Amino acid sequence: MVAVELDILEEGIAQVTLNRPAQLNAIDGSLIDGMDSALDALSEPGAFRAAILTGAGRGFCSGADLSAKGEPWTPPAASPFKTMYDAQVRLADQYTRLYELPIPVVAAVNGVAVGGGLAFALHCDVRIASEHARFGSVFIKAGLSSMDMGTSYLLPRIVGAGVARELMLTGRIIDAAEAYRISLVHEVVAPDDLLAAALRMARTIAANNAFGVWQTKIGLNTALDAPSLRHAKEIENRTQILTGFTNNPTEAARAHREKRDPVWDQL
Repeated sequence: MVAVELDILEEGIAQVTLNRPAQLNAIDGSLIDGMDSALDALSEPGAFRAAILTGAGRGFCSGADLSAKGEPWTPPAASPFKTMYDAQVRLADQYTRLYELPIPVVAAVNGVAVGGGLAFALHCDVRIASEHARFGSVFIKAGLSSMDMGTSYLLPRIVGAGVARELMLTGRIIDAAEAYRISLVHEVVAPDDLLAAALRMARTIAANNAFGVWQTKIGLNTALDAPSLRHAKEIENRTQILTGFTNNPTEAARAHREKRDPVWDQL
């Protein structure tokens, strides 16, 4: 059994499935290897317009595999400290790759998403949850801190600093309804409707012009780090003018007049 599966759902849309269901898709070396391969495929220029990330079985991802039975994350170094550090950096870098993909990713959270599983969801662009989903920044419950895998950066930006502080300091697990209330997820659906809802979202995004979607994703990521409103607007100004040099604005106006769907430029 491969630890991560990549399936093409339809032209331009892929589904990545974390596939260690007996372990609630806990993270070990095989899952990290599989995600690296999936990210390589999703990064191929022009190959996909959007992707869905979900988990097999009852869980989305239960975080690090603490069973001591999974594959190691990295080869052993000369000292235990360096081995642990190398493993930490490898997974953290993988999440950054997910966040910086040139295409949007929809997280279809089907079950527990805690620790590193929460981080997987946070690094996606849109999150849709099953009614069975559960979320938690639980690193602190494992005797560590909650400063892990981008959570301290992304969670406050998504739910606000006050809510993020409470979740990270307590390690409390929340259900899908609360996740929706605090805007951690964008939609909550019945378990049987989850993948269909995620596919609808992916299709809605992919129906827009490829250049605009690409520039919006990387521009948003950049603007979130901008030191001021003025800096963010400078990013917007340049992005908008670049977009205007494609045929897409003219085609959008023509399609509107002719009451038809636009035919966008390929990226």
